[in-house]
Amino acid sequence: MERHIVHLDLDTFFVSVERLKNEALKNKPVIIGGSSDRGVVASCSYEARKFGVHSAMPMKLARRLCPSAFYIKGDHDSYSQNSRIVTEIIQEQVPLMEKASIDEFYIDMTGMDRFFGCEKFTKELRERIVRESGLPISCALAVNKLVSKVATHDAKPNGQTTIAFGKEKPYLAPLPIRRMPGVGEKTSTLLERMGVESIKLLSEIPPRMMQNLLGKSGIDLSRKANGIDESPVIPYTEQKSIGTENTFESDTIDMAFLNSQLVRMTEKVGFELRQKNKLCGCITVKLRYANFDTVSRQCIISYTSSDEVLLQRAKELFAKLYEKRMLVRLVGVKVSHLVQGCQQIDLFQDTEEGVSLYQAIDWIKNRYGEKSLTRAITLTRA
Repeated sequence: MERHIVHLDLDTFFVSVERLKNEALKNKPVIIGGSSDRGVVASCSYEARKFGVHSAMPMKLARRLCPSAFYIKGDHDSYSQNSRIVTEIIQEQVPLMEKASIDEFYIDMTGMDRFFGCEKFTKELRERIVRESGLPISCALAVNKLVSKVATHDAKPNGQTTIAFGKEKPYLAPLPIRRMPGVGEKTSTLLERMGVESIKLLSEIPPRMMQNLLGKSGIDLSRKANGIDESPVIPYTEQKSIGTENTFESDTIDMAFLNSQLVRMTEKVGFELRQKNKLCGCITVKLRYANFDTVSRQCIISYTSSDEVLLQRAKELFAKLYEKRMLVRLVGVKVSHLVQGCQQIDLFQDTEEGVSLYQAIDWIKNRYGEKSLTRAITLTRA
């Protein structure tokens, strides 16, 4: 059966600029991520991209490439709020949706062409999102996730395109290999040194040679270069959660110990979030007293997997919960409203050093075990 896959991409740059309502910024090079040279670019306008600026680039380099740009601090709260609005609209309309990240969605409409045109339905869905949310969103309809994602880039800003069935390979052929999802800096540099600069040339390399060059991923890349991608749209479920709790050997009122356990558990769920490449939009703290009275509080937060953000919220919730001043039997921490995605760049104090620090911590935990590195406060015992 011919597949019909739609990829939608929310313009988070627009969210940052729109809140300012500044006419002077229209058609100007604008960079989101703050003005400090120690930060990194979260997003940028199309005018800034003409100078070679792109997301995840060090701010110092972006300033050098585009010295005349305007700089705006990102607003992750707005990103999260608007992501939820768009998610709800899509969920009401479609049978199968995957939320790939805070601003990226896939829809599987396979079989729906029997009842009405998939292209027309996609157009009406995009128009509804724009109308009800006030946000620009670009989308593409194709036979698989790979081609629809690549084509969405060509539909920007705020547009729609369709790659007809059977036209996947001709569409991809003239594009540079860096446009291929999954081709990072190292792989693209290696291929370009071999003279492989377009997807067409990449598709002509025998799969066995690609395997010898890049291992198992080489075969996958060869298939993608030929427009082949059988990966399914994974159903999106909002209710999944990650949590942990601890029932103490003896009931306690030792605040230093309770605080240490709260930090330890919050770090644990934060690490698990990052391991599973997920962000959470809600955190819950549970408390059980010695008389078995159980209370909990939760709060909606901007999508994150940052220990700093989660710890701050967990401590705030615990302070509101612990009112009886009784002995405590159990403490638990849970995060929910999970979506697929990596930690947003503008967190960790917007510095390259901060990002590198957390990456190093996770690397150590991955290699030597989760308990190999922890905050000193978690060593406090009752």
